[in-house]
Amino acid sequence: MSTEVTPGWLPWHPEPSAPAFIPPAGSVDAHCHVFGPAARFPFAAERKYTPVDAGQEQLFALRDHLGLARNVIVQATCHGTDNSALVDALRASGGRARGVSAVDGDITRAELDRLHEAGVRGVRFNFVKRLVDTAPTRTLRAIAEKIAPLGWHVVLYFEARDLPDVEELAAGLPVPIVIDHLGRPDVEQDPDGPEFSRFLDFADRHRAWVKVSCPERLSRTGPPALDGERNAYADVVPFARRAVEAFPDRVLWGTDWPHPNLTDHMPDDGLLLDHVPHIAVTPQQRQALLVDNPMRLYWPDEQA
Repeated sequence: MSTEVTPGWLPWHPEPSAPAFIPPAGSVDAHCHVFGPAARFPFAAERKYTPVDAGQEQLFALRDHLGLARNVIVQATCHGTDNSALVDALRASGGRARGVSAVDGDITRAELDRLHEAGVRGVRFNFVKRLVDTAPTRTLRAIAEKIAPLGWHVVLYFEARDLPDVEELAAGLPVPIVIDHLGRPDVEQDPDGPEFSRFLDFADRHRAWVKVSCPERLSRTGPPALDGERNAYADVVPFARRAVEAFPDRVLWGTDWPHPNLTDHMPDDGLLLDHVPHIAVTPQQRQALLVDNPMRLYWPDEQA
């Protein structure tokens, strides 16, 4: 496969603004990525896209610029199951990052222990058909059973239309479930309607954690987080707010930096952080969303 960047790829915002919202001390970006740099950490041959390099130095600089304290770095599909870039970033973080990996079904306990020592605490399973050749239906349960003794969780990435299939696969998993990006709802529908209500019921039945992240990926009408817009992605707000109200102790937030596979615009990450007060409207909700919940899931050893 060519090593040239995918045509039309939007690079991450070079000069994010200073957010007007000041996050509470100890806030966590609970969903972000590192890409390469490819010269050191080559992308997987089977990848569906070739991104612009977005390494740990840029990620940690953004963390500091936004006034955040920690990161949860999620393995991206362009790196496949080679977690080298992820592990390197975790080790460079000085304990300020945890990771979510991608692994094969035949992974050994020794390799899981190595990932755990580096800071990995979960495995991501991607059901989004345009990003993977096959859904991980055969490996989900087997891997879940392998990681259960480590206290890890599974992260499920799917679109709203895939929920019926995911519901069947999730039944009886022996580990906690974390759901990416609100289950990717169709925000042109009613947030109180049957589709999103079914998703919330699924999350409730499984005591799942829900990321209220990626409004820039879900929004249909915006406005985008650009040019000083501090009321961005208004069409996503009712969906995220419902999740925050339904699961105050199980919601997470993240930047999704460097925002892979966006085609319309590249958001200003400072303005993305300014989206948080619109979905978590009280200080108590913001403290839980940004600090208490991610700390309990990813740094439980530091909790009193």
